[in-house]
Amino acid sequence: MNWIENLILNNGDQVANSLQANIGHAIFLFAFVIAIGVALGRIKIFGVSLGVTFVLFVGIVVGHFGLSTSHDVLSFTREFGLILFIFSIGMQVGPGFFSSFKKGGLMLNGLSTLIIVLNIVVALLIYYFCGNVRITDLVGILSGAVTNTPGLGAAQQTLNEVGGVNPATINEIHGMSMGYAAAYPLGVVGIILAMVIIKAIFRVKPDEETKNLEKDNEDSQLKPYVVTYRVSNKFMFNINIKKLHEIIDCNFVISRVKKTNGDFIIPKNDTILEENDLLLIVMSVQDEEKFAFFIGPKEEMDWDTTSGPVVSRRILVTNNEYSGRKIGSLRLRMGYKLNATRVNRAGVDLLAKPNLDLQIGDRITVVGNEDDINRLAEKLGNSLKRLNQPNMFTMFIGIFLGIIVGSIPLSFPGMSVPMKLGLAGGPLVVAILLSRYGYKVRLVTYTTSAANLLMREIGICLFLASVGIAAGGDFAKTVFNSTGALWVLYGFLITIIPLLVVGFIARAKCKLNYYSILGLISGSTTDPPALAYANKTANNDAPAVAYSTVYPLTMFLRVITAQILILALA
Repeated sequence: MNWIENLILNNGDQVANSLQANIGHAIFLFAFVIAIGVALGRIKIFGVSLGVTFVLFVGIVVGHFGLSTSHDVLSFTREFGLILFIFSIGMQVGPGFFSSFKKGGLMLNGLSTLIIVLNIVVALLIYYFCGNVRITDLVGILSGAVTNTPGLGAAQQTLNEVGGVNPATINEIHGMSMGYAAAYPLGVVGIILAMVIIKAIFRVKPDEETKNLEKDNEDSQLKPYVVTYRVSNKFMFNINIKKLHEIIDCNFVISRVKKTNGDFIIPKNDTILEENDLLLIVMSVQDEEKFAFFIGPKEEMDWDTTSGPVVSRRILVTNNEYSGRKIGSLRLRMGYKLNATRVNRAGVDLLAKPNLDLQIGDRITVVGNEDDINRLAEKLGNSLKRLNQPNMFTMFIGIFLGIIVGSIPLSFPGMSVPMKLGLAGGPLVVAILLSRYGYKVRLVTYTTSAANLLMREIGICLFLASVGIAAGGDFAKTVFNSTGALWVLYGFLITIIPLLVVGFIARAKCKLNYYSILGLISGSTTDPPALAYANKTANNDAPAVAYSTVYPLTMFLRVITAQILILALA
């Protein structure tokens, strides 16, 4: 039975092929740590679970009992897992990164940025006034307190690059991991506790918040809204569709027209409106009163059950040639006798404006004759099978470019060494830019949610497992003493103080809905367990909307600020 001992304890020098034994031991070790960590991460305590982060704690336990592998293997696995994780996050948040600064998102992102700044301020106050913690340990505590694993990885990678491979640097990297592990559990608790305290201070009544949300939610007003109107205003008789667009100054699409003789037609610019025509109009909900004033009363009509040659279909954009093309350039009315009414992108409906750029994976709703729709579908691709095929070229060319960008030295006054975005920041920046603008250089950046999630989870599991195994040997003697207790306290202060301050400002000064504040708090700490708690509390999508609004900028700033702290102070 020596083979099982060799596999578990890595006695590779005692067998004929030591290299093969070492590789087998490393894979065995990582598989065991990740499998047990994922299983334990599903356990909920008071409705909250630590999720995949439990892999870190299993790795620490395994490392504590002396099960490990070579430093080179741990380093490569840690960096490679971090790159996969960071790149997949960038591809996910990229399409909404720049649009998150518009309208209501500007306030939410401003508040989330304030939370990040206050986290750093509290950490620096602890560093300068307490004086009993290294800055490298404190950066790890900060990352754990705000439950942000990419920040930890970016800081460790930066320290490794600046300090070089030596015992002192390795010790500081392990100290970061232990600070992260010490602060993380109470960080999750502190985030949820901040939500509860804000609710108690302002005496929030859930029913009132729900009513106010339904009344004032700006995001719902931006979704396409479909209404049928009867032409009864005599001033609208005998004018064409082009003139109607000039009179009613807003974005809208007339999908179909039912004439008084019962015919269904696809309207063109020269289509004449007549008395008692029925118009199916796609608009924004806040413009509804304009149409009632100019056209006439609303009518109840189920257009899907009406007989006639006009039908409505969704076409999936999968042809690379149309990625980045504007809807207006398709000449749908002239070339296909079709009307585009809506575009569904990543589950969100958008108004099909002529200047809207199409992306691979968009689902465009068109209205017209079925034969004409089939002709357009053939051009646009409409192949679900093509979307299910992973775009490996985009992924690896993105990682390739990300490493190049991350290696460029950037000199700033006051820093002893040039700053680099590193193996975390470089792929993150490139992934965001590729996912948003990749179509301009004919790169297919669409990735199914399942594929993106799989890559992200594999990456974070490899990263956490390698970090835990490496730090496990010294974890118990470092954390389970007075120093470790102080680290837990420091982490809790870094978590709770900024959230309460900004939560108070958001409610008292900015008058934000409580459910939006829950999403703001969850997103500014990039904490999925907190979002799950917020969604369960709200029972609507307001927390998720706020979370997705602040998440892209928050993730970017967490990664960059962790590196800046190391470069400026370590």
